[in-house]
Amino acid sequence: MRGAMPREDNDMKIDIGIDTAKREEIAKSLSRVLADTYSLYLKTHYFHWNVTGPMFQTLHLMFETQYNELWLATDVIAERIRALGVMSPGTGKQFAALTAIAEDETVPAAQDMIRKLVTGHETVARTSREAFKHAEDANDQPTCDLLTQRMQIHEKTAWMLRSLLE
Repeated sequence: MRGAMPREDNDMKIDIGIDTAKREEIAKSLSRVLADTYSLYLKTHYFHWNVTGPMFQTLHLMFETQYNELWLATDVIAERIRALGVMSPGTGKQFAALTAIAEDETVPAAQDMIRKLVTGHETVARTSREAFKHAEDANDQPTCDLLTQRMQIHEKTAWMLRSLLE
């Protein structure tokens, strides 16, 4: 199964009202959300360390707030994958294979950092919206709730960042 780790093999079968195939499909889509979130966390932290220019103080503090929120989100997403009975991805190789967030190998100018973070937040919102379809189809309200919260955060953060470019 590409995109999600194999289920745990134990005697306690999961019976939460969602069949195994649907739980695995939801976990697979959540694994992409997790990989995007983690990749955006790394990008935001990287920009926090390396931002320069007249907006340094504002962006340095803003990026710190954002990467802390992303860091906490990775745990919530990974734990939902585990609650569905699937092993969560957690290696750089796994995340690289799953993410839609491009890495930055050079340090962009501050304005370009903002643009790249807007794009990153919008990407996670789209990935979350796609995952939502799988959760909704399976009547998985906890995952729908988690994804709704994530979309709200990413869309608001993209708007706030975009406002700095006007």
